[in-house]
Amino acid sequence: MHVGHLLQLDSLDLTLLWGEESLLGREISGVTATDLEDPARFLQEGEVVLSGLVWWSPGDVRAKTDRFVSALRTSGATALLAGEETHGTVPDELIDSCRAHRVPLLAVPARTSFRAITEAVYLRQWGDLSRLPAPHYALPENVRTELSRLLDRGADPGELLDRALAPLHGPPCYLLTSSGRTVARTASAPALPADRAALRVRGAAGTTLRIQAESGAYDAWHLHLPAGAEVPPRVLHEIAEVVAQSRHDHDRRRAAGRQAADELVAAVGAGAVGVAGSGPDAKAVEGALRACGLRAGGTYRVLVATLGGAEGQTGAVDALTEALNHVAPATFVVGTGGAEGGEAVAIIQEQEQEQEQEQEDAWHQLGDIWPLLADCRSKATPLHAGVSAPAAAAGLGAALGQARYALAAARTTSPDTARVTAVEELSTLESLLAGVPADVRAAYCARTLGPLTQADSASHAMLLETLEVFLAHNCSWARTAEALHLHVNTVHYRIERVEVLTGRDLSRLDHKLDLRAALLCR
Repeated sequence: MHVGHLLQLDSLDLTLLWGEESLLGREISGVTATDLEDPARFLQEGEVVLSGLVWWSPGDVRAKTDRFVSALRTSGATALLAGEETHGTVPDELIDSCRAHRVPLLAVPARTSFRAITEAVYLRQWGDLSRLPAPHYALPENVRTELSRLLDRGADPGELLDRALAPLHGPPCYLLTSSGRTVARTASAPALPADRAALRVRGAAGTTLRIQAESGAYDAWHLHLPAGAEVPPRVLHEIAEVVAQSRHDHDRRRAAGRQAADELVAAVGAGAVGVAGSGPDAKAVEGALRACGLRAGGTYRVLVATLGGAEGQTGAVDALTEALNHVAPATFVVGTGGAEGGEAVAIIQEQEQEQEQEQEDAWHQLGDIWPLLADCRSKATPLHAGVSAPAAAAGLGAALGQARYALAAARTTSPDTARVTAVEELSTLESLLAGVPADVRAAYCARTLGPLTQADSASHAMLLETLEVFLAHNCSWARTAEALHLHVNTVHYRIERVEVLTGRDLSRLDHKLDLRAALLCR
């Protein structure tokens, strides 16, 4: 199928905004929908790209559209199909960028769904199915009836897949999220590690069909047939529609519990920040725990995540929920925090003692899963999280403070990379200081090091270097002199100058720690 064929379909009502005839004749290999500012890593050569232009805003610089279109050109996309619904029209800047980068641009009217375009492409690729006898390319009536019954009683997606594919002798089939979590699989489909599953979703091998639902970047569902597995296209689309209904029910149940989760987070957060000695109301916390289906007794962890950019708090909630669905062997709820803008807070009920090893494995896996979540979205605003130590219900306020501190450490140590940090990892002075607010660290550094922080003084910079090497070598005069290629008397002189300028005595352990902390706070 060519790009030009799409323009000939009256049902789609597409408008060509720019495109040379030679470019419109390129073969289409598939369809990808995206609203990332830089989608290059998720595109395959020959695909048409559908975008609602959510990433663009009036007044944006031309460089933003150039970056988006350049990613399409570099990835070998055959065309960009831009939706008019978000802005009412396709912006002139995008037309100019597509012309400059020689990427055909088609406008999609608000009345045309992206799903209709996707189906038009795949149905054309698989052949004109309407000419074939329907019974050979559709689910049998008795199967459709049974699937409807299963949906009514809330059957899980795995049961739906098994029943829908039973007439085809159960070929291997997966229901995967964008981050590689296996929601369901047929009995003939071997287990897939999350990293391999995520590659399957984005890869060209096999057949992958996105489930149409109100999902985020992390938890979108995809039907995936491995290479060699054969299911008639019409059957696959019917199964996708059934799974979409299951997803709708799933989202409705999750939304119903969100208010209770938010109320629990609010109860835990009350008094967690403020007057010393104050804390959450114990009875309010216990009642909120029960409302969320959690025990008032037992042990909990608190996990806090933040995400900047347009996704903000909603994106952080979605990311945190998806991450815990990957690894948590326990019950959890995710709500929105109030004290910190844009944060998502998870309250996780840990398992009984006999399952402690399983829990420890889960927390180790969380660090492995986190990069998969980051791969689902733009790296412009990295995803960070902090995890508290285990706590009883009465200590959840303090645990929330721990998680926020660990989160701050994650952002400080990895400002440009997605990272999750547990409070137990803050086992060194350097990692502990990473969670201190930047302005507090700067004030402490300036007060403790005094004139040594003057950037325009070469002599003070030399003294700082000597102090750092001296402390790194356990205050050994000889090893410091050797490391700096100095006479030992010179080291003595410089350290004496440091003591005079800072008012600290480097023969005292507490003063050494003060200066070491100040150096780490720079």
